[in-house]
Amino acid sequence: MKNNDAPGRFGANISWLTFGLSGGVLILFILAALIDLGALSGLVNTMYGWSTKYFGAYWQGFVLANLVMALYVALGKCGGAYLGNSVVTEMSTFKWFSIILCTLLAGGGVFFAAAEPMAHFVSPPPLFDVAAASKEAVYPALAQSYLHWGFLGWALYGGCTTIVYMHLHYDKGLPLKPRTLLYPVFGDRAINTWIGSVADAACVMAVVAGTVGPIGFLGLQASYGLAELFGIADTLTTQFLVILFLIGVYTISTVSGIHKGIQLLSTFNVVLAFLLIAYMLLFGPTAFIIDGYIQSMGFNLSNLIPMATYRGDAAWLDSWTVFFWGWFVGYGPLMAMFVARISRGRKIRELVLGVSIVAPLVTAFWITIVGGTGLSLELSNPGLISDPFKGFNMPAALFAITQALPAGFLISVLFLILTTIFVATTGDSMTYTISMVMSGSDNPPPALRIFWGVMMGALAMVLVSIGTGGISALQSFIVVTAVPVALIMLPSLWAGPKFARQIAAEQGLL
Repeated sequence: MKNNDAPGRFGANISWLTFGLSGGVLILFILAALIDLGALSGLVNTMYGWSTKYFGAYWQGFVLANLVMALYVALGKCGGAYLGNSVVTEMSTFKWFSIILCTLLAGGGVFFAAAEPMAHFVSPPPLFDVAAASKEAVYPALAQSYLHWGFLGWALYGGCTTIVYMHLHYDKGLPLKPRTLLYPVFGDRAINTWIGSVADAACVMAVVAGTVGPIGFLGLQASYGLAELFGIADTLTTQFLVILFLIGVYTISTVSGIHKGIQLLSTFNVVLAFLLIAYMLLFGPTAFIIDGYIQSMGFNLSNLIPMATYRGDAAWLDSWTVFFWGWFVGYGPLMAMFVARISRGRKIRELVLGVSIVAPLVTAFWITIVGGTGLSLELSNPGLISDPFKGFNMPAALFAITQALPAGFLISVLFLILTTIFVATTGDSMTYTISMVMSGSDNPPPALRIFWGVMMGALAMVLVSIGTGGISALQSFIVVTAVPVALIMLPSLWAGPKFARQIAAEQGLL
């Protein structure tokens, strides 16, 4: 059965089966939420529980194996091989790293950076026998946060999967689509039959769910922040205006392309983040931050395997580690596609170490700057951060931290801007990548990018209009979608090293 992909109004060969499957499921999800949100949430929660019960251990093993295999390739002779059938890069290393950091970290890197260390501080992970809200709980709290936003998650996007994409697309001419990951197993059937369309649709659904969620949450969280900082009413109208502004920013960015809008937004955000890091280091608890980073990173590295393989408390795992792995695996194929698209001409070692090692180290330092400052403030004045945070109120935790600093109002505003641009960079890059999947082109037509950009924003607005339960259900749904996505990514574990050896041999390195 061949794909019925034909030129259409978007000016490209659209994969209509992929389009129909992914779009149809998402529309059904929205309709179900509008008709009976309670029933939908119950169904999603049941599916979520089933997914984590039967695939949680698999995800834990998969992300760990993915990191090990990526480092094995990068640190060996194959690491010196150039990817993408080119030795010329498209952009400077700083711009490349800025795009990767902003796209992959996204808005979660701000609110979670403030909230997650506090969550593990007031309720320590079951693996560690420490008293809650004590000095002894600081390093385990930061180390657990490093695990969830660290080497294992980032390696999904800068490891074996990306190597497979770059070899099969740039060297062999196969499409830069998720279906290509199944080529090592199914051969041409993965590219030309319904198998490929179903694989593409599953990955697109996961990414749309994972991107619409943050867009909606940003509307809710930014509206809360505007109310806290400027006294603007935290209403549905404010939330809609925030989302509309966000749609405008990331749609314009994605239409202008990787070398203009996406690159400019990412560079701006990285510069702003570094300025905030410098400010909080100078005017925050400097010694606590530096000591916390060094000791917590040591704690994280020495306990990496026990934390990554912990299976003792299913309820805690479902809320934390397994949730994160499902979330990040769901993003895996399209994030790796995007990284492959901007990484042509870079060595395997540069790709793996840049994305899987350097980016997590920077992320961990960022978490220590924001979350560590919160822990220091909480130790000095119990309740200052934990009280606003009750009920897992992430924006309240962030603004409690920033407003406790000198020039707190200005810093809070800058963090709100930073979060908005973080979500926008994820929105523009994922809109671009979804359009690549649909069109089969590395440079998808602008009309298609606009369609998906507006569509994701509209879905977020619909879900926000029916309450936070709609967004929460969608966030849980991405973990459900990670079940087929993790299977699609599995062949990369052995195909990535195999292709790396082929590339290295062709370049005379072996």
